[in-house]
Amino acid sequence: MPLRISGLSATPVSGCRLSKDHLTLVVPVAVAAVVGTYLISRYYSRASCSKGKVNLEQSKDTAKVVHSFDMEDIGKKAVYCRCWRSKKFPYCDGAHTKHNEETGDNVGPLIIKRRDA
Repeated sequence: MPLRISGLSATPVSGCRLSKDHLTLVVPVAVAAVVGTYLISRYYSRASCSKGKVNLEQSKDTAKVVHSFDMEDIGKKAVYCRCWRSKKFPYCDGAHTKHNEETGDNVGPLIIKRRDA
């Protein structure tokens, strides 16, 4: 006795024959699966957006982190953090080394030196 699902018969057949009834069932299911997968991946990529951020903890209560220094106050040399991982931020403490090893990045500090006159 052949199995009937919504007007489709599931009688064993040799080879691969698709009828119009099969296509009207398969195509919408495939489209729904693709759209669903896309929407779910977009949702989860947005939820993990913080992984793409550079500044994870420095001055998060301000709209923009800005530091300003007078050249006279710098002395002979100043080393500033550009990876945002330094515990002495805005000064570099070498945290970029660990950051680079973990992420494959190549960020380093900003070094400002006075020219000898």
